[in-house]
Amino acid sequence: MPKMAIFAACVIFTLAQPDAYAGDAFYVNPDSSAAQWVRTHPDDPRAAKIQASIADVSAARWLTGSSQTTDKLSETVNHYVSAADKIHKIPILVAYNLPNRDCSGGASAGGAANAADYRVWIDDFINGIGGKRAVIILEPDALADIDCLSPAKRGDRLGLFNYAVSGFKQRAPQADVYLDAGNAGWKSTGAMAGYLHAAGVKGARGFALNVSNFYTLDQSRAYGDAINAKLSSEHGYTKSMAVDISRNGNGARPGDWCNPPGRKIGAPVQAVTENVLALWVKLPGNSDGASSSATDCHGGPAAGRFSPDLAIHLIEGR
Repeated sequence: MPKMAIFAACVIFTLAQPDAYAGDAFYVNPDSSAAQWVRTHPDDPRAAKIQASIADVSAARWLTGSSQTTDKLSETVNHYVSAADKIHKIPILVAYNLPNRDCSGGASAGGAANAADYRVWIDDFINGIGGKRAVIILEPDALADIDCLSPAKRGDRLGLFNYAVSGFKQRAPQADVYLDAGNAGWKSTGAMAGYLHAAGVKGARGFALNVSNFYTLDQSRAYGDAINAKLSSEHGYTKSMAVDISRNGNGARPGDWCNPPGRKIGAPVQAVTENVLALWVKLPGNSDGASSSATDCHGGPAAGRFSPDLAIHLIEGR
């Protein structure tokens, strides 16, 4: 058998799993920023369109260090996953709190103060999941932008990824964890495969692509397939992938990642194959950031804040 055929057979055998998701299996967050805006603006002429096109769609809930209010994070997470489990749906959650997040200077800068604080935080997160099913997107951008850190801090970050993956495997075994791997226009496939392996992706369900970005599903899958080729040839395994399709309806606008105009919401959440899961991770309408001297964010509010104008532009593709 030719080498390429052997490799293809190996990939299919390694990735094939019997538990592919149904497209309607995922939980709709009743308190997403879009849903909250609709509830507080019932007479706004945009409300019905935002409700139908965004608020009623399954999308991820992001949890950060500021996600704890009066409750412990574990209680917050447990309440959410239990609500989903009660109606036989699977929640999608994003863990976003590593130290030096967004290189400590970007629009989403922040995160835990240090490694010890992060371990406490991710332990609370994992304990909140417990035995419930969930899809976890682990730390968007943290591997793709790791080169901004000193060698010592890179080692710390990779260690925290491994700590989280091990914790989920031991104490939340029904959670499918995907380590974020940037997007098709960021890191080389060789570099990303190396960082994923060092971060412990072998012990996770797979890796996530295109979070908060706009590349098409085909572009993301091609990038993910190339990462898997590297993982296979260099480490002897391949992994499933989850792709954020929430805003990729019109594809990416090269060089413009911050609320770029002319983008459009993507297809509904779906299991494309047994090994490719298409999700809404970034909620359409939540801003990528506000304009600054360094970045033109096209009139958006601060990162993470919901804007009905951005939402309508994405719904209408303008």
